[in-house]
Amino acid sequence: MRRDPIADGSTALLEVEVACRLASHGRTFDLDARFSCHRDVTVIFGPSGSGKSLTLQAVAGLMRPAQGRIRLNGTPLFDTAAGIDLPSRDRGVAYVFQDYALFPHLTVEANVAFPLARWWQRGVPAHARAVVDEMLDLFELAPMRSSYPAQLSGGQRQRVALARALVNRPRLLLLDEPFSALDPLLRERMRHELLRYRERLRVPLLVITHDPDDVATLADEVIVFREGRVVFTGDTHAVLEGVETGPQVRRAVRRFLAQSVGGGAADDSPGADADLHE
Repeated sequence: MRRDPIADGSTALLEVEVACRLASHGRTFDLDARFSCHRDVTVIFGPSGSGKSLTLQAVAGLMRPAQGRIRLNGTPLFDTAAGIDLPSRDRGVAYVFQDYALFPHLTVEANVAFPLARWWQRGVPAHARAVVDEMLDLFELAPMRSSYPAQLSGGQRQRVALARALVNRPRLLLLDEPFSALDPLLRERMRHELLRYRERLRVPLLVITHDPDDVATLADEVIVFREGRVVFTGDTHAVLEGVETGPQVRRAVRRFLAQSVGGGAADDSPGADADLHE
């Protein structure tokens, strides 16, 4: 079942044109990524080293491209020609890292509240505490609010990372291989939980993955990367035309993505997306 789009399909939610060259261990990698996102959930797919993580970091303001531009809902976040490079904290973008990047010395509650730290350290206003409590309730974390990350399961740690990313109500949520550290059964459950949270909070998602099953379950539109460039972008309907059942969907997506990245079988082993620079 398809979800109603936030954007109307004609106005781009996110526009990206970025280019840079990186050197690592005697190798060079050229990124030249150009695409736009129009739907609720966009998934960037590609093999290891294709530039997915670099692109996500550029959108978040964690990496400065050599040239290009990035616009979110028509607002420039980065534009070399215009001399614009907004700090990451001012972009209205939240980022969930592949390893979740939770603070091990902070409780679940303090991790979720960390983006509000300027209040948290000197007394939390009622409205800020209410937002934290709402996130803890939404992500079913209230019973473990005083626990520490080391005491949590993989799925619980992921929910803490999502709650922390969303506590400031971002305009766009970026997720870097969000399920790669989970076992297959938990991975499937968390995909559906992510969609449920997205529906509740009405925030668009940009997800990067090397797993075709993420594309099959999550994507309204898919962008395929190969060797630093976009080789396909389009509505997922085009990939799944005439396909109806779950297993058929997954097989169709796998075939299409394997062909898009060069004819080989897609690499769906956990943790396989370490880009050249990482």
